Amino acid sequence: MRECIPDSPVQHFSRVLQLAFCVVLLCACNREPRIPDWTMVPFTKADEVNPILGPLDTSRFVCPVRGSVVHWEKKDVFNPAAVVKDGKVFLLYRAEDTVGRHAGTSRIGLAESTDGLHFVRRSEPVLFPREDAYINYEWEGGCEDPRIVEDGNGTYYMTYTAYDGEYARLLIASSQDLISWKKHGTVFRNAHKGKFVNKWTKSGSIVTRLENERLVAARIDGKYWMYFGDTHIFAATSDNLIDWTPLVTEDGKDFLPIISPREGMFDSDLVEPGPPAMITDKGILLLYNARNHPENGDPELPAGTYTAGQVLLDLNDPTRVLDRTDEYFFRPTQPYEITGQVNNVCFLEGLVFFKDKWFLYYGTADSKIAVATYSGS
Repeated sequence: MRECIPDSPVQHFSRVLQLAFCVVLLCACNREPRIPDWTMVPFTKADEVNPILGPLDTSRFVCPVRGSVVHWEKKDVFNPAAVVKDGKVFLLYRAEDTVGRHAGTSRIGLAESTDGLHFVRRSEPVLFPREDAYINYEWEGGCEDPRIVEDGNGTYYMTYTAYDGEYARLLIASSQDLISWKKHGTVFRNAHKGKFVNKWTKSGSIVTRLENERLVAARIDGKYWMYFGDTHIFAATSDNLIDWTPLVTEDGKDFLPIISPREGMFDSDLVEPGPPAMITDKGILLLYNARNHPENGDPELPAGTYTAGQVLLDLNDPTRVLDRTDEYFFRPTQPYEITGQVNNVCFLEGLVFFKDKWFLYYGTADSKIAVATYSGS
């Protein structure tokens, strides 16, 4: 029988260290990102059909400003808003021609689908620059990046960016049928004596509530709320969905930041609202777009990569952040998301509940449109 010789104190200490190291290594290997119970995850990209829309060189339109025919969606098609109407999904999307001085003039097109995956487009845009009161805001960059909600009476409200080549301004339009739109001008034209009309503003995400497959604009303590901005995320309120008043800093000189970039993370360079925010049983859920800083960002992401995060805000105080995801939940992985007009971009703008699941529509590399789905509640 072999004699059992006990470890010396040095050997015993060494074994304890080895065991401790193995435990730490095992925990590190099994560690997963924190996934709060208020988030909408995972979204699954519909790779079998993506991208669902891209440029067309056959679409022709007589531009009322140029007075000539343009191929209005020949260059790029991206960044769609989405809404459910009459049992169909409708996309209002940004399309660029090849003749505008600022990477093409943008116009808003319309497409519809019975399954949320396969779309039929209208041959001409539904919102575009023309010789009207807003031409100085919209020409020659155009009308960009729509988001859409409806009110309780079935009127649709679309926020969009007007770009004159120097300034981006957040404008709003309304419609009864998604085809004929009435422009109302800049969202802040009547706020603070008009001091913010010419301030760079983009990306208006109006807070909604899900009602029978419809994301309906919701009042909070009698006011509509909107998140906007493309450096930080700011907030504004309205009585009528047309005229908005931004929340400002104590000195009244600037917008009040609600959500800011975070150094060393996926959202280190900028944060920007995605689809319309939504009231849930946990608070106000906002899916937001984020860009990685080239120097102080997430080292595992290429510089300038657009990913997406989620943030939960307080329903009793829509300016107060309750929680925020530490990791992106959506990132470029497919060739059409990685290479295009702007590389490494997934940009979320449209979200609908349709046929018992969520459809998320997004721009890919500022060039095409794709969709992902989520089956959770």
